[in-house]
Amino acid sequence: MFLPTTPKELTALGWTNLDVILITGDTYIDSPSTGVAVIGKVLVKYGFKVGIIAQPDINSDKDITRLGEPSLFWGITSGAVDSMVSNYTALKKRRKSDDYTPGGINNRRPDRAVIAYTNLVRRYFKNTCPIVLGGIEASLRRICHYDFWSDSIRRSILFDAKADYLIYGMGESSVVQLAQALKYTRESAISKIRGLCYILPNLITSSNGESDYPNLSNYITLPSYEIVKQDKEKFTQSFHIFYQNNDPLTACGLIQKQDSRYLVQNPPAFYTNKKGVFCPVVDGNTEYRSSSPDTQLLDQIAELDFERDVHPYYKAFGKVKALDTIQFSINTHRGCYGECNFCSIAVHEGRTVRFRSEESILKEVRELTRHPDFKGIISDAGGPTANMYGFECQKKLNHGVCQDKRCIFPTICKNLKPDHSKQISILKKIQQIQGVKKVFVASGIRYDLMFADEKYGEKYLEAIVNNHVSGQLKIAPEHSENNILQLMGKSDNLPKKQSILEFKKRFDTLSERCGKRQFLTYYFMAAHPGCTLQDMELLKKFISEKLHIIPEQIQIFTPTPSTYSTLMYYTLKCPFTGKKLFVEKDIAAKEEQKNVITKNKKGKLNPNKNNK
Repeated sequence: MFLPTTPKELTALGWTNLDVILITGDTYIDSPSTGVAVIGKVLVKYGFKVGIIAQPDINSDKDITRLGEPSLFWGITSGAVDSMVSNYTALKKRRKSDDYTPGGINNRRPDRAVIAYTNLVRRYFKNTCPIVLGGIEASLRRICHYDFWSDSIRRSILFDAKADYLIYGMGESSVVQLAQALKYTRESAISKIRGLCYILPNLITSSNGESDYPNLSNYITLPSYEIVKQDKEKFTQSFHIFYQNNDPLTACGLIQKQDSRYLVQNPPAFYTNKKGVFCPVVDGNTEYRSSSPDTQLLDQIAELDFERDVHPYYKAFGKVKALDTIQFSINTHRGCYGECNFCSIAVHEGRTVRFRSEESILKEVRELTRHPDFKGIISDAGGPTANMYGFECQKKLNHGVCQDKRCIFPTICKNLKPDHSKQISILKKIQQIQGVKKVFVASGIRYDLMFADEKYGEKYLEAIVNNHVSGQLKIAPEHSENNILQLMGKSDNLPKKQSILEFKKRFDTLSERCGKRQFLTYYFMAAHPGCTLQDMELLKKFISEKLHIIPEQIQIFTPTPSTYSTLMYYTLKCPFTGKKLFVEKDIAAKEEQKNVITKNKKGKLNPNKNNK
C-alpha cells in the first residue's frame, strides 16, 4: 500500500492522527530505491502510523498542514540528492529539469531543502514535536563542512536548520529506535542511539569540573567550528578523523563545538542484532552482531509492501522521469569499497558491501512479473557498482575497515579476493524466471575487479556481453592521466590506459562473437582538483587515438560535502601528502576544460545532449 499523503487516505485507514510525518524534496515514489519510502515502510512494520508530504509549497500552509501534526516526530529529507546539486550544475547554473518532480520542471524543490522544510514546519506548528533530519543532504552535512555554493565553511546542518536530531547513513535501525524511545518517553535512551547526532548545551557543568555525560568519555573531540573555518590545516585534520570514524566496528563517537553548544555524533549504526533482525528495544541496550553483511536486514526491506509507482496524488501532476529508471530495477546490494575521492557513497552507505540473499532477489523478481505495468524487462540488477555483489573481505567483516589502506586503491588488496560466481548465478536465475525477457546491468562495473578475478572474471564479462547489455555498458575510467587518477583514488593492478584498452578489446571481441552491436559508455571528468587544461588535452588525445569515440558523458567536478576531493578543492592541497595542488576555480576555465573533450576537430561543440 501507499503511505497516506491526504486526509482522505487517513480516513480510509481509520487513522485520526499520525505518529510520524515524513517530508521529502522528491515526489513520493513508493519503491525500495526511494529512501523516504523505505524509512516509512520500516516504521509501519514496527507499528507506527506514518504519512508523507512530498515537495510541499514553502510559501503557504496548504501542504504542510494537510495531515495535521504528528505525535512523535517530523522526518525531513531533501530527497535522493543534495538539493543544491539537484538545483544547480557544477557551473552554478540553475537546472531547468528535475527527474524527481512531476512534469519534469525544476520548480518544486527549494535550495537547502532540509533547512527550508524545517523552517516551514516551525512556521506553522509552534512548539511542535521533535524535527529529525535524514537522507543524503543531512548525512553529508552533519559536521562542519565546506559548502561549494557559498564558498564557505558551514556549521552542521543540524544547527543551521534548528532541528532536534539528525540520523545519518541509511538510517533504518536508528529511526526505529528513535521512534520507540520517543513513544515510550525514554529520553535517556535517545543519547545512546547509534547513527544519531544531537546537540548539547555544554559538556562540563558540575562545580568540580566533572562531565555530566560520562557516556561521552571515549568520544573524540574535533577542532571547533570557529577553528576549522579559519585554519585549513585544522579543517583537514578534522575531516581525516571524521572519515576514519564511519565504520560501525571501529568508529568512535565525535564531538564538535559549534557556537556555544556542541554537536554530538554517536558511532555509526549496526544494522542487525544477534538474531539477525533490526528491531531494536526501547532501553537502548540491544546487543548487536559484530559483523556484516546484514543480509537478513536487506532481505526484510525488500519484502516490504512497495507499490513501485508514483503516489496517485502526485502522479496527477505529470510524468516522473525517475520512475522509468527505478520502477523495475533490483537492488542487490548497498555500500561501496571503491572509495573514489569524489564520491560520497563510502561516507553515506558505508565502505562495507552488504548484499541480499539469492532467494530474496528471486522472490522480488517473481513479484515484479505480476505487476500490471511490467513488460518483461528488469532495467537493472545491481548497486552502487554492479559487480561488488556476493563477496567481501572477511577481515573487514570481522574487525572493520582498515585505517591504513583501502580495498582497491592503489591496487586491489590480497584479502578482498573478488569472486563473480554469485553474480553470474543470480543473473542467470533471474533470466530464467517466467515472465522475464531481459535483465540488464545498468549500474556500471569495475573492470579492475573483473581482471582480478582470474577464475570467474572472464566468464562474468561473457555473461554480461551475451545477455545483460541494453546496447551500452557503463564504465567510469574518469580520466587517462595517472596523476589525476591518483588524486581521484582510482587505480588498479594494470596502468589505467592499459586496463581500459584491454577491457574494450575483450568487450568488443565478445560482442562480435555473439553477433551483437554493443558499445561502451565512458564517464569522464573535467576540472577535478589537480587537473589542468594540458591534462584534458592528453585525455582528448587518448580518447581520439585509442578509444576512437566522441564521448557523451563528460561532467565537471562538483565539490559536494564530505568528500576528499572537495577537501582538495577547498584547501588547494592533497590531504594525503600535503603537497600543493592546482585547482581550477574559474567557471569559464572549468567549462573550457570540458570543451576540450566535447569540441570536434573543427572547434565546434558536439551536439550531444549529455554534454550539458
